[in-house]
Amino acid sequence: MPLPNEKVYTAEDYWNLPDGRRAELINGTFYNMAPPSRIHQKLSVQLCRIIGNYIESHDGFCEVYSAPFAVNLNSDDKIYVEPDISVICDSEKLTEHGCNGAPDFIIEIVSPSSLKMDYGEKIVLYQNAGVREYWIVDPAKQQTTMYYYEADITPVIFAFNQPIVVGIYKDLSITIEDLL
Repeated sequence: MPLPNEKVYTAEDYWNLPDGRRAELINGTFYNMAPPSRIHQKLSVQLCRIIGNYIESHDGFCEVYSAPFAVNLNSDDKIYVEPDISVICDSEKLTEHGCNGAPDFIIEIVSPSSLKMDYGEKIVLYQNAGVREYWIVDPAKQQTTMYYYEADITPVIFAFNQPIVVGIYKDLSITIEDLL
């Protein structure tokens, strides 16, 4: 839910949020971010570990980051998001502040407060920005919705007990149930 205010916020406002306050800036509007649940954090840590280990064991050049990690999707000063997991394969996009441009792979782990944003606004934002792959991991529904934009814009839904082949890494498969 957006914070009530008629002002259009910019990167300057984002970088000057009070210490400890987390929000995403989408089209000039701030959206509060609630603290994640234990399951949310467990999934985030495990997914980062698996992806990071995969990259390292394959001498990959991509880097994986977990939230809080600022992503300026379109190099626009009115859109800063903090995906739960971001995989960036172009090191020139990385700055001292985070990522300037679209990550290759984004994972959002749904929380009750992020439901509408993860399943709604972010699908369009990520696709339009050039994100190659987007997963919505939903613990309440016990399912993962995968968008692999390079192949199709139609989502594929996997139950937590089904292996998911990572689109950008065809030889990496993840079964979410194994991470819980």
